[in-house]
Formats: sequence, C-alpha cells, structure tokens
Amino acid sequence: MLGGNPEVSALLVIHRLTSPKLLEITRRHQPSIPLPIYILLRANSAAACVSHYIGYVLFGFCFCPDKFTSTSAMAEDGAVTVYNSSAITDSKKNPFSLKAGLTQMLRGGAILEVTNADQAKIAEEAGACCLIVSEPPHRGISRMPDPSLIKEIKRTVSIPVMARARVGHFVEAQILESIGVDYIDESEALALADEENFINKHNFRCPFVCGCQNLGEVLRRIREGAAMIRTQGDLSGSGNIAKTVKNLRTIMGEVRILNNMDEDEVFAFSKKIAAPYDLVAQTKQMGRLPVVQFAAGGIVTPADAALMMQLGCDGVFVGSEIFEHSDPYKRVRGIIQAVRHYNDPHVLVETSRGLEDSMAGMNLGEDRIEQFANEGA
Repeated sequence: MLGGNPEVSALLVIHRLTSPKLLEITRRHQPSIPLPIYILLRANSAAACVSHYIGYVLFGFCFCPDKFTSTSAMAEDGAVTVYNSSAITDSKKNPFSLKAGLTQMLRGGAILEVTNADQAKIAEEAGACCLIVSEPPHRGISRMPDPSLIKEIKRTVSIPVMARARVGHFVEAQILESIGVDYIDESEALALADEENFINKHNFRCPFVCGCQNLGEVLRRIREGAAMIRTQGDLSGSGNIAKTVKNLRTIMGEVRILNNMDEDEVFAFSKKIAAPYDLVAQTKQMGRLPVVQFAAGGIVTPADAALMMQLGCDGVFVGSEIFEHSDPYKRVRGIIQAVRHYNDPHVLVETSRGLEDSMAGMNLGEDRIEQFANEGA
C-alpha cells in the first residue's frame, strides 16, 4: 500500500502521526524502520508537534542521509542559507532558489553589452539571451548607467536587461531594481564604492552577477547571494582572451581537485581557499559550481566563445567593442551560433568566415605580442 519508496513511506507516516492503525501498517510494510523511531512516532497526540519534527529528522537520516548532510541544510532555499537576522531580508520574500532559477534560463546563451537602443536591437535580432546596459566609455569615475538609458532600452527590446552597479554600492542596486532591471551585475569594471565589502545580495529580489577569478572568491560571492558567476578576464577591451582562459582554468582545476579529495580533506581545503565549508562540500557533491558560470573578457570571435564553452562555461559575456566593426550583426550572430553549437566544427567554420577584416582593431600589436611572449617565458 505504501509502495517501495522509503522516502514516500516516511512522509506518509509523518503526516499521520496520530493514526496508530496506519503506523502498524507502516511497521509491517517497512520492517526496516528502527524500533526507537517507531515507538517515538506512536507517542500520543499531545506530543505530535515534537514528534513531527524529531520524526522528520530521524527519518531523513534513516532513509535519505545524503539529503540531510551539512550541504543540504540549504536545500529549502537553493544553494545558500539565509540567516534569520534583522539585517537580512526574509528568505521567503526573496528566495534564492527563484533567483538561481532565473539565471538558469540564460544557460547556453550570450549576454551582449550595449550602450544605446540601436545596439540593443541588433543584439536582440542576432539572438542574444540578455543585454547588459553600460555607459559609453568616458574618462573619470565609472558608475551605474543612466536610468533613462535603461528604460529606453527596456522599451526597445523584449529580452531580459541587466545593468551594472559598483561593488559595495547597494543604493545603486536599489535604484536599478526599482526601475525594473532583470539582473544586476555587481561589477569590478566600474569604480569601487567599497573596497572592503560587497553588497548583501540577499536583500534584493533581482538575481545578482559577480565576477570572480578563483574558486574561493566564487563561493564567497555565492554566500553573499550571487546567483550567477562571471569568470572575469581582461577588462580593457583589447580582445586578449589569455587572462580569461587562465582564470577559467584555475576555477575548473580547483573544482577537479576538490572532486578527487577525501571527505576528511575538504575541511582543510575550505580553510585554504577561505570559502564556506558547506558550499565547498556542495561543490564537491555536485561536481561543478552551485550556480551558473559565464565567462567575460576578450571574447570577440566565434572561436573565443566556443573555447569558453568547451572549457566548461554555461555562456559568455560579449563587450560593446563588438559593435565597432563593419558588420556587427554578422559578428554577434556568429558568436551566438558558436555558443549554441560549440562542439560542431562545421558550424564554427561557417561562423568564422570573413571576419578577419572587421577584426583589425582587435588584434594585438607587435609590442604587445613581444611583451606577452616575455611574460610566458
């Protein structure tokens, strides 16, 4: 009657604590139930509340211990635990699981940086999964985009819109959330507002994106509430992908090292990388990062995008310099196709044709190549 699924049997018993008849049936059909737990659940209805809680925990340990480890204390609300404190918004109002689900929708896509509505139209027509709005390059302190620019672009396109806020500047994040952006990027590409602290991202309904360069940094940002990780490379817009590849290999290499560790070694490893133990253990259990991982910096060709995907990313960020070329639609479309078909060499050949002329401004000069070679030596 209760079936062969022990978890289902456990839940049925828990929800019928005051029914001795059903408990007797459960005992006959599930003889593996430890006797102390069975006796405990037979307690009278006056102790039902206590029995409900204790029974739930004990059944969890008996039937699905892997789901009741320290890593799954977070299961009710996704990848992180939101502590019950007045300083942090109630997790029921801003559930992390919902934010993580919204970022999962972007997997397998390209996020294009745009500075005006015309670029936004081109990116949408080419198949971008999301747009990130930024101000045109200028001297001085870089801040969040003008809200009027964001609203104009939102009226122009129908795909999600992301905007940048300075690191630690939670008021900029509040403004961006109030004007209806879909995602907020706490970006190191802008000037720093706080050199010591990041935004408490649990206080916001919007999913946050954060840039990282190693596994410890990744897991610290996730603990703060980041629902997407951006593996950050070169920020200058030079088209040099070397730093992005280096940082991505660093993160993926640390994940592989963690996967091959004994359970006893995870404690020391979490201390070494200065990351929360529960997230380190969860990463080991999942075999990958707990949230979506994109790459950014120096991605200007379809081959660059496919390289990032084959190294283990879920998608890529593409800078606004891509729109400076003679045929921006062709370039953007090629990168998006490469992200979608990164393992198909025939598609990569087609998307890479005829791009060399339009890439003239993105090539490294001879002096930069010599410098790079000397650094490598």
